[in-house]
Amino acid sequence: MTTPDQVLDRLSRTTEQIFGREDLLERLSLGRPLRIKFGVDCTAPDLHLGHAVNLWMMRYLQDLGHVVVFLLGDTTTRVGDPTGRSSTRPVLTTDQIERNAQAFLDQVSLVLRQEPDVLEIRRNSEWYDSMSISDLIGELSLVTHSQLMARDMFQKRLEERREIAMHELVYPVLQGFDSVALQSDLTIVGSDQLFNENMGRELQVKHGQRPQTVITSTITPGLDGGPKQSKSLGNYVGLAQVADDKFGRLMTLNDDLIGVWAKVYTELPLAAVRELAQRSDLGGVDARNAKLDLAEAIVARHHSVSEAERARRTFLEVFSERAFPDGMPQLDVLHHATVLQLVEAARPELTRSAARRLIADGGVRINGVKWLDGEELVSVGAEDVLQAGRRRWFRLAVHGG
Repeated sequence: MTTPDQVLDRLSRTTEQIFGREDLLERLSLGRPLRIKFGVDCTAPDLHLGHAVNLWMMRYLQDLGHVVVFLLGDTTTRVGDPTGRSSTRPVLTTDQIERNAQAFLDQVSLVLRQEPDVLEIRRNSEWYDSMSISDLIGELSLVTHSQLMARDMFQKRLEERREIAMHELVYPVLQGFDSVALQSDLTIVGSDQLFNENMGRELQVKHGQRPQTVITSTITPGLDGGPKQSKSLGNYVGLAQVADDKFGRLMTLNDDLIGVWAKVYTELPLAAVRELAQRSDLGGVDARNAKLDLAEAIVARHHSVSEAERARRTFLEVFSERAFPDGMPQLDVLHHATVLQLVEAARPELTRSAARRLIADGGVRINGVKWLDGEELVSVGAEDVLQAGRRRWFRLAVHGG
């Protein structure tokens, strides 16, 4: 039987902070299934390996019999989470929310178990659609203005003389009340959601509940060593990408991040993680081989060992063993550019609509990895290879931006 201390030790590999550690240990010792709140607003559902850190922690707890309560924030999406925003977030339509909700379900199912005894799917419209105005005001009365304005992002807006809409101030209270409605025992989030989830702890106490434990998870730099993974920066590995594309993206990782990514995104023993980091420090072929091993481990975790081995062979055949033609023309590009901008630079004879069709039809690859969204931002490096059409190859040279 797994002890409470063993559970926390297993989670510690990708844990930054725990708020309510003793509460969690005591709950685990009771032997009942924990209710683990996993809340998402139904905005653009582009999940990547960074998001999967939390999912794998929850998957481990599911394997021990605990219940993940996957909360689709269909009501709070219409309010708009201000987290990380310097301006008010646009509000989505009901149809957009429903499409995004289904896309979220499809993507988290790639990691989380789906059996009804360990996964419960809820929507916060269940309680907000039936909440009266007096009930809502009563809930808001439990939180002070100074508590809300203590949030650093609101302070920054005020300093920059940017507006803060009233619904943005209400949002943390609504997310916090979700924990009350679900009787949440635990939530695992990125540090950007800590304020909202600590609000949940306070509201639970005021409603006579034991406060949930909040675990914040490890965040790594993106592939290029810059900010955390983001589709808008093109420095991410998508959760829903096929094995070959995951592998190809991982092979663009900065060498000095191999050890960091191995610790956070694989289940390799820590001794093996240290060994990968040491090999990456040697540079050259040693670093390349360490990165191959890392990519294989990550792909195996998300797909299978056989898929990972096949993806490695494919990468070596197509890229490392130079299945590209000799004498490729050099193309000068910016370090950060959209896929469409790369195609337009490589194929100036194409109209913009023709370039978009080429991308949508799967005719554009970078280092053997297919890109289907012309507006997606890509971080490219010197010596990367762009394919823009069946027989059009370019060796990239990076300058500026």
